[in-house]
Amino acid sequence: MASGNKTFKKYLAKANESYMSKNQMKHFKDILADWKKELSHDIDKTVSNMQDELTAYADPNDRASQESDMALELRNRDRERKLIKKIEQTIRNIDNDDYGYCEQCGEEIGLNRLQARPTATLCIDCKTLDEIREKQMAK
Repeated sequence: MASGNKTFKKYLAKANESYMSKNQMKHFKDILADWKKELSHDIDKTVSNMQDELTAYADPNDRASQESDMALELRNRDRERKLIKKIEQTIRNIDNDDYGYCEQCGEEIGLNRLQARPTATLCIDCKTLDEIREKQMAK
């Protein structure tokens, strides 16, 4: 469940509230902690389901289908494990008051971008430049 598919609770900033105030930091930390808990639960549930569903099919087609399904499920869970690590790093950044600012240029990432992707480490301008570079390197 990448953040592209996930909708997070919106933060409503108060008038004259400073960027990355204590309330904003708490809001994002709560979102990240809930997201991590949800992902961890999904991973545990998958492992349990795979153990329950493990069947030795006599038919090679059934066996191949089951192995393909399990491989896809494991790839998804691996992505989720990597996302959990990124969430944990983001929570550490919040705890160290090092959240909400671009790792490359130091500018504010912005509440709207963080609302859409709470684990974002780059402002939209630096992220766009990164994507352009990636496309050029792929050619």
